[in-house]
Amino acid sequence: MSPEGQLMPPGGSAIVVGSFTMNDGQWFERHQHGAHQLAWARSGVLAVRAADATWVLPASMALWIPAGTAHATGAVRAALLRSLYFWPDRCPVDWASPQVVAVSALLRELICHLAGDGLDPAARRRAERVVLDQLRPVSVATVRAPMPDEPRARRVAQALLADPADSRSLAEWGKAVGASGRTLARAFVAGTGMTYGHWCTQARLQAAMPLLAAGATVASVAHRVGYGSPSAFVAAFRRSVGVPPGQYFTPDDGSAG
Repeated sequence: MSPEGQLMPPGGSAIVVGSFTMNDGQWFERHQHGAHQLAWARSGVLAVRAADATWVLPASMALWIPAGTAHATGAVRAALLRSLYFWPDRCPVDWASPQVVAVSALLRELICHLAGDGLDPAARRRAERVVLDQLRPVSVATVRAPMPDEPRARRVAQALLADPADSRSLAEWGKAVGASGRTLARAFVAGTGMTYGHWCTQARLQAAMPLLAAGATVASVAHRVGYGSPSAFVAAFRRSVGVPPGQYFTPDDGSAG
């Protein structure tokens, strides 16, 4: 069920903050709600599944989820989830799709400020205006590895998601599932919109994200997801996501909050 419950903003406010302690691996099942949401972990690491994509969110990042968007929220690592809910008729932000937002030191403190009790209405409205001013999308790409529809290609995809370091060629996979390499290549493009090579990169990075978020070294993650060297992994991460892993998983001021 949805974690929001019956939260409503007080008085003329636009934002209400909900706090939820989440254990490692705990998920709020797929749901949607009538308010926009900014999902952020004050501590730990979140993952959000929505719109055929998965976002892994360290404390330096939050995800804007538009009202009515079906999504599931989980903890990659035990987390204190601070969700901000924005009532659409009181909120000037109207992004139509999920957006990653950088959480600056100022935005982090404002969220914690609004989560506290005892704010008078005027002070709350002032803080909310600054929060809204701080909401700026960042240019990081979503890591996504959708499943192909064709049954044999789907078997290959499932095996690679289970073991992203498996380096078999499409021809070798074809022998295992009873299809030619060319047939599998066409099935990946038709079913996912990606070439097999691009899909493999996305699957490897998708597997790497929770490991990096949990504090594993780049070298160990590179090896676990099938890269021959840390530099090759970092280059692939940067090409796909837009920033290197160190920048993605480190808050702008070096503090996790």
